[in-house]
Amino acid sequence: MMAAHNAAEAALRLVKPGNQNFAVTDTVTKIAEVYKCKPVEGMLSFQLQQGRIDGEKTIIQNPTEAQRKEVEKHEFETHEVYGVDVIVSTGEGQGKEAEARVTVFRKTEESYSLKLKASREFFSKVQKNHGTMPFNIRSFDDEKKARLGVTECVSHKLVDPYPVLWEKAGEYVAQFKFTVLLMPTGQHKITGLPFENSLYDTKFKIDDPELKQIITASTNNKNAKKKKKKAEREAATVVKSED
Repeated sequence: MMAAHNAAEAALRLVKPGNQNFAVTDTVTKIAEVYKCKPVEGMLSFQLQQGRIDGEKTIIQNPTEAQRKEVEKHEFETHEVYGVDVIVSTGEGQGKEAEARVTVFRKTEESYSLKLKASREFFSKVQKNHGTMPFNIRSFDDEKKARLGVTECVSHKLVDPYPVLWEKAGEYVAQFKFTVLLMPTGQHKITGLPFENSLYDTKFKIDDPELKQIITASTNNKNAKKKKKKAEREAATVVKSED
């Protein structure tokens, strides 16, 4: 929990105008390593845009060499929005698909003339009620009929399933997800649950000064400027007193 929480706190502070996506990637890995954990391999965080949850810019965590080459380097900019997803495991961090019923899907941009009536009715409701946003099949009045319809849609790539990933038995996985707006006044975290540090205990500690500075940095540019001016005034006072 502490590994994932502190990695998420660092990510929140690094996703800011002028920084690059791989700075977030590398820092999340470093913090997880302090706690003898690993970020789950290949998980992506996306820029959010109107009506779209998978924008052009991405942040990848714990990439393979091939994945690192595939993900384009980019710089964060003011007024962008990101959905940041930090997932950390006590195991190898390699989520595997297993026998588990998928319940979440999302419409793609593909087209195909569906053959089954149930499939056409299902897809029509998806277009009308969900657009390109993810949806849970349990939200349909007749789930059994919806599952019949989704099968043909998936096989012809009209909708993509969100598969359930599993870690090895006996390992633990912690996830923190939040939405952040990059504003001129700083990063504004608008979604995400509160976290109470006092409820958790760990024998591990972050000693790296650079990592500690990142985690404790202010996300408010105004506060940061005030602290800087205060420090400058205090330094000037010390110099005068020495004179």
